[in-house]
Amino acid sequence: MPVSVKICGLSDRAGLDAAVAAGARYVGFVFFAKSPRAVSVETAAALAVEVPPGIAKVALVVDADDTTLDEIVARVPLDMLQLHGRETPARVAEIRARHGLPVMKAVGVASEADLPMLDAYAAVADQILVDAKPPAGAALPGGNGLAFDWRLIAGRRWSVPWMLAGGLTPENLAEAVARTGARQVDVSSGVESAPGIKDAVRIGAFLTAAHG
Repeated sequence: MPVSVKICGLSDRAGLDAAVAAGARYVGFVFFAKSPRAVSVETAAALAVEVPPGIAKVALVVDADDTTLDEIVARVPLDMLQLHGRETPARVAEIRARHGLPVMKAVGVASEADLPMLDAYAAVADQILVDAKPPAGAALPGGNGLAFDWRLIAGRRWSVPWMLAGGLTPENLAEAVARTGARQVDVSSGVESAPGIKDAVRIGAFLTAAHG
């Protein structure tokens, strides 16, 4: 059974076209100024209208306020919001109710102590993204190219669909899926030639690994 793939941090038509051609099920646009993958609302809107039906368009935000979210949702045709900051379960529920869009909450994992938060967010989100916790002092909450110990979630399941992220590459994807049982995966830096620059060959290789 093929693994569904989200290509995150798309910022130009070439990267988007590569993701679509390779068979991505989700495409992600980053609205976080500190990220090398950040896009403006205008750029995201122009890219989103080119996404074929059946591929979910996801906006990644980090502790965004209502004004910011209102503008993004009003101007970009989206299918999902991905919350990648310190949003509480209550805030996740609030955003979901306000915008009427499915919400995916990213949860950083570094040790067993982090696992209870996955259940807490699964109770309020439509999906959870099980990601590597960023190292202390990291400028970015994700996209750091780091993996966590996949054995921590081996055999675990939650009440909502989940997606594996953190340091995934075409080279390690098969092992990650085998260890975790993930049916959905998210990749950003692992399919780039430089920070923020998507590589069509690596995107193709990643999707080939996922579908293999």
